[in-house]
Amino acid sequence: MGQVPLERALSKLGVMSRAETRRMIEAGRLSVNGRVIKDPSFLVIPEKVRIAVDSKPVGRAEACTIMLYKPKGLVTTRSDEKGRKTVYELLPPRLQHLHPVGRLDMATTGLLLMTTDTQLSNFLTDPGNGIPRVYAVTARGRISGNDIRRMTKGIPDKGELLKAAKASVRKASGKETHLILELNEGKNREIRRMIEAVGSQVTSLKRIAFGKLTLGTLEPGGFREVAKRDILS
Repeated sequence: MGQVPLERALSKLGVMSRAETRRMIEAGRLSVNGRVIKDPSFLVIPEKVRIAVDSKPVGRAEACTIMLYKPKGLVTTRSDEKGRKTVYELLPPRLQHLHPVGRLDMATTGLLLMTTDTQLSNFLTDPGNGIPRVYAVTARGRISGNDIRRMTKGIPDKGELLKAAKASVRKASGKETHLILELNEGKNREIRRMIEAVGSQVTSLKRIAFGKLTLGTLEPGGFREVAKRDILS
């Protein structure tokens, strides 16, 4: 892991959030190798020091991963400079140290994975592993069969190739089209950009599956813990 500020160390170990760690440090409740440290920026190598809270040793916590049904209007960051609500407001204190696996923009809803397992996170977000993400999309007007073929073949845009691994139309009218799109990597605003490239605009976007996981009966704002095997098996 290398050297990290003490306030970040316990978050990296999956023990508590940076905010909780900072409060412990400022209160003089946290020690490193028996010495009380009151500087949150004090550098440590977590695996090579003894960290204790109230003289009780702490170590790497068991990895924790949850599946959250993200509602519309929340941002996928721990804090927001514009004061917008974040997904962390949906989580209890014991889960505040989890980090999102990729992001969903504020207007996008659906399945968001959050974890303390950095290896799992890196594996899921590595484009080379092709972990599928499935979205239910509503777009203005009629999306044609030719548009679908363009999306699955790939659409060049701003130096990137936007491409759906799979695409299908559920129903269509002159007013709007309902689609299912599957992506194997997460480029920034990829679906919205693809839909714009074929002359339409997304009006609703919801991630309904990630790997082997689906939303199922989960309600907006709800979450449940999941095992690595549930995502990858």
